Amino acid sequence: MIAALESWKAGLFGRRHFMRNLGAGLVVGVVALPLAMAFAIASGARPEQGIYTGIVAGLLASLFGSSRVSISGPTGAFIVILAGITAQYGIGGLQIATLMAGLILLAMGLVKLGGIIRFIPTPVITGFTAGIAVIIFVGQWKDFFGLAPAASGQHFHEKLIALVEAMPGLHLPTMLLALGALVLVVLMPRVTRRIPSPLVAMLAATLAQAYFQFDGVATIGSAFGGIPSGLPELQLPEVTFGRVLELIGPAFTIAMLGAIESLLCAVVADGMTGTRHNPNQELIGQGIANLATPFFGGFAATGAIARTATNIRNGGNSPLAGIVHALVLLAVIVALAPLAAHIPLAALAAILFVVAWNMSEARHFVDLLRHAPANDRALLLITFLLTVFADLVIAVNVGVLLAALLFMKRMSETVTIEGESDTSLAGVCPVGVPKGVQIYSIDGPLFFGAAATFERTLAGLHDQTRVLILRLGQVPMVDATAMQALADLTRHFQQRGVKVLLCEANARINDKLANFGLLGRVGQADARISLLDVLATVPTEPPAAA
Repeated sequence: MIAALESWKAGLFGRRHFMRNLGAGLVVGVVALPLAMAFAIASGARPEQGIYTGIVAGLLASLFGSSRVSISGPTGAFIVILAGITAQYGIGGLQIATLMAGLILLAMGLVKLGGIIRFIPTPVITGFTAGIAVIIFVGQWKDFFGLAPAASGQHFHEKLIALVEAMPGLHLPTMLLALGALVLVVLMPRVTRRIPSPLVAMLAATLAQAYFQFDGVATIGSAFGGIPSGLPELQLPEVTFGRVLELIGPAFTIAMLGAIESLLCAVVADGMTGTRHNPNQELIGQGIANLATPFFGGFAATGAIARTATNIRNGGNSPLAGIVHALVLLAVIVALAPLAAHIPLAALAAILFVVAWNMSEARHFVDLLRHAPANDRALLLITFLLTVFADLVIAVNVGVLLAALLFMKRMSETVTIEGESDTSLAGVCPVGVPKGVQIYSIDGPLFFGAAATFERTLAGLHDQTRVLILRLGQVPMVDATAMQALADLTRHFQQRGVKVLLCEANARINDKLANFGLLGRVGQADARISLLDVLATVPTEPPAAA
């Protein structure tokens, strides 16, 4: 409980900070209520399961995570993944996948893999986040417009075509309620930020429907039979070996997306508060939260950026706010659950419209398209299009793979292998380079991406060369491919009667060369010696022909 213990030691649980964290927790709990139900419905679960997720994950992540102010629960980023899992494996499969994802997140934190997430480049994150936003937006058309689309396939374009074809049959009262809720969500923050706009929109639409009793307007009561009162019962998911094998892929997807989202949330919180989180402990906290939620009827959860920002803006500065937020949701499910039956699904769809817009980061997306390098623009568009039209898992995998390949290409282009002359070596070797000696300076990492450049440059030495000296002082790392290329070139030159010598390597590079057997091949005990010391070993006359 790093964050909780540090907050306790810092006095943030004291009387002076208690009221501000209590107030922030109340506000965040109210904000989380409509979002939790909306995210649950969009994910293929029942609305109360979203509330259960907010209660359990919000409490445990606040206690066991490393960010003092992060709020966890169901999020929009998960909708696409969870809806697909629910459609294919049912809600039981979703809960088993969540349980497995919790174990994966816990393991990632324990083996200290929290820092790896930062190596996913911005175009990939922005691309798949914007893609998810598009899918969420289109996925809410049915409830927003009151449509009854024909059965369609699993692919995005098939669903989109079915929704467009169903547009002439939109339900006017449903659409008017949705538009009114959307206007309130967008405009209320300009009037006041003290009252959460999603709550105002949901209550206004609910009161309108309860008063006018519009025919044909879908509500939580008509679609789900209402929300049960009381605490969720402890339930054990039916885990079998076959089920585990089926859900390994979805579980890893939930874990990776949850890790990315929760760590991004913690980074945002650090930027707003000046604190610093521990990424490994944050993954442990999220792992514990996701391990527990399925036993209480919940599903996958992660750090929620919008709710975390709301917490901070309202004065939250310790895990107490996250705990209070969970207790608020608990109080709602115990005392006010019967009233939720009148909530129109159109109001929740309107809330998700705004969530999708905020998630898309449209301005940042356009800015990257306009100003980023060509390779990054291509990476952004490829990830975005694959997310929308193919699959989020494929999009992230392809995006990261392409980013890695582009990085290796750029790194290989930074490696320079240049021949030295008397002029360039004037400060190092005042007496000049002996006749028949060729010196090359290598600058940059010698890895498999640069091996071809290395071989191509050195293969063109003229026939009068009798000694080749390689300066390795500017080589920060070397891998097995590059060392094998160097070994092959050394053997090639030795067959031509050219002696190869190495110098100025750092201790780490020297050890690698020794372990690979290269120092023994060139007849050296140490490659850390200076250029002058190497030149001192060069014979002044060429060796006699064999």
